[in-house]
Amino acid sequence: MIDKLSLITVLPELILLVMACAIALIDLRVKSPLRGVTHVLTLLTLGAVALLQASYASTGTTQYAFSNMVVSDSMGNWLKCFATLAVMVTLVYGRAYASQRDMLRGGELFTLSIFALLGMFVMISGNNFLVIYMGLELLTLSSYALVALRRDHVAATEAAMKYFVLGAMASGFLLYGMSMLYGATGSLDVNEVFKAIASGQIRHMVLVFGLVFLVAGLAFKLGVVPFHMWIPDVYQGAPTAVTLMIGGAPKLAAFAIVMRLLVEGMLPLAGDWQQMLMVLSIGSLLIGNLAAIAQTNIKRMLAFSTISQMGFVLLGLMSGVVNGNTASGANAYSSAMFYVVSYVLTTLASFGVILLLSRDGFESEEIADFAGLNQRSPLYAAIMAICLFSLAGIPPMVGFYAKLSVLQALIASGDSFYLALAVFAVLMSLIGAFYYLRLIKVMYFDEPITATTVTASADVRVVLCINGGLVLLLGIFPSGLMAVCANSVRQMLGS
Repeated sequence: MIDKLSLITVLPELILLVMACAIALIDLRVKSPLRGVTHVLTLLTLGAVALLQASYASTGTTQYAFSNMVVSDSMGNWLKCFATLAVMVTLVYGRAYASQRDMLRGGELFTLSIFALLGMFVMISGNNFLVIYMGLELLTLSSYALVALRRDHVAATEAAMKYFVLGAMASGFLLYGMSMLYGATGSLDVNEVFKAIASGQIRHMVLVFGLVFLVAGLAFKLGVVPFHMWIPDVYQGAPTAVTLMIGGAPKLAAFAIVMRLLVEGMLPLAGDWQQMLMVLSIGSLLIGNLAAIAQTNIKRMLAFSTISQMGFVLLGLMSGVVNGNTASGANAYSSAMFYVVSYVLTTLASFGVILLLSRDGFESEEIADFAGLNQRSPLYAAIMAICLFSLAGIPPMVGFYAKLSVLQALIASGDSFYLALAVFAVLMSLIGAFYYLRLIKVMYFDEPITATTVTASADVRVVLCINGGLVLLLGIFPSGLMAVCANSVRQMLGS
């Protein structure tokens, strides 16, 4: 018998499931090429779910449901709220682009986006290995279909196949790691796994063997070296609107399952998985930044940028436990959460500008396509410049404080090796600043190659201006978002 509390806990997920099915049926009667009714219904659904998640998060309570398989806490609810808003913004930016490329012949873009978001919700709320894996598969299967949505486009089809093959391999890694941990601990419940490991009565070698496969699967979902092979090809080959869908909200869900599995479930093994994250972060910062310099395609450049940015997130995650001391855990993990939220916010605005410049029959994917953008549209050039400054970590943008919070967590550990890592991260950021500033130079100092003016509908203009403004305002006043992240992580660690 399902109790009332369990149903209330998963009410946002139930709303998404019911509305995804309803919207799919209603869309059968919609004839508009822009799918106006479908679009509005989807945004209203996502808006209602975002408000509901924010209200859940503001209570600051932790609830377990369905025999402890699902958890509703402040961290998870805020991440779900941010993910919902990210999907909303993505659909606003991508609707015109999708319509021009015959991707709105049906309502698949909207229904698949809702199902992908539902998968993220299940991942974020999962307190059981199988629940987390089910959410992950729902997200990835929806993502494969979204990448291939442009049926007559060879590059999109190729990207979908690459994503599918490598994604299946990563899912296999993750599932095998979970099976090893189940064999060692005798439980699929995250809290029970923690207790079993903390008891010290389980063979350490078996645990570490399972942990290696688990971290490999998580690394693929985050897109960090050496599991980054799919990122540049999928980012470049997928339709730009779908690239944003893949590169935005799912990063929040990936961060959540890292927290659930590694921090909540295997904190006693932090000495082992932190070493793995250290190797992944160093490789990501090095290869991501160096490879991005050589790119001429802006989507591919931002793909390698994503790899380096996720390297910074791992730096925050790996500095929570120092020499067995967990005192700095809340500070480190909240800095990583602040970083990933700031990154998603910035990514939305930067891809929003790319989508704006893409016209019917023309993909604005090359860096040269941005030449003289300031002369054609000073507003959109300014928004793009704000995003690039933020990604480079230049004050007063939110990206600067995100990087600063992670570096501060490394330095606060008091460990000389972590201090050396902080210096290395700063040097890699300096290298990364080159390719961001290069694009700004192209926008402001190069001659435009076309006189075509940049036009956008009113909703896109308003959302893009708010999005770009938040990247700047949260950099000037970061304390509010930092407090949300810090309080959420403290509550998660204390529950």
